Amino acid sequence: MNPNHQGPTKFLLNTSNIEVKLLSKTNKHWFCGGPRSMAAAVNLLLNGEVIALPTDTIYGFAALAQNQDAIEKLYKIKKRDESKPLAICVYSIKDVHNWGVVDTLPTRFLEDLLPGPVTVVLKRTANLNPGLNPGIDNVGIRVPNSKFIRNVVKMINQPLALTSANESNKPSSLHPKEFEELWPQLGGIFYPIQDEHVKRDSKRVGSTVVDLSIYGKFKILRPGVAHKSVVGALKNRQWVQEEDSQ
Repeated sequence: MNPNHQGPTKFLLNTSNIEVKLLSKTNKHWFCGGPRSMAAAVNLLLNGEVIALPTDTIYGFAALAQNQDAIEKLYKIKKRDESKPLAICVYSIKDVHNWGVVDTLPTRFLEDLLPGPVTVVLKRTANLNPGLNPGIDNVGIRVPNSKFIRNVVKMINQPLALTSANESNKPSSLHPKEFEELWPQLGGIFYPIQDEHVKRDSKRVGSTVVDLSIYGKFKILRPGVAHKSVVGALKNRQWVQEEDSQ
């Protein structure tokens, strides 16, 4: 197709795809800048790769949630127990209903929590890849307060599986250097333009995971960033906190 007859986004994706194919296995580092780096991330993901990128909490590994081969690659890189579920990331609150059941939630309920460092656990819908977390009725969904990730998801128009950038049972990462041994297995590593490694070093925690799958009740499955504000927002809605059974 003549580039002059393509839309700017399509042309950028096609150009970026050529660049991605020309990259060597060691030259795959990008800054989270403008459309060019977003297009590179999109092409890598559409090609079934796992990428590393900063989030609004800790560093993350991302892959297409609807691509089973990519999901299996993600588990392999992390050496993660396949019985442990993965959360997904979507572009906006309006997209949550495509993948999680929100019919029982009050109006503008999710707006009290998202976007931000919170993973909401809901009953999954039939739209979600059945090979993602098989046998589990619920799914964790994130809308990160991260422009780069969300714009990548918007361009792909499908959810990402998102998890921490580290091998299982090892500390979470705040900078790519901390998982350098995994670089050869990744399709691309994306860096924030402003390095916040030092500033966030005392906050090596992920999102707060909260189960909202039962109407009127909530359970904190994992306290993390924004834990107190999440509990406060839900109690203000008159939802009852269930204690962890463990």
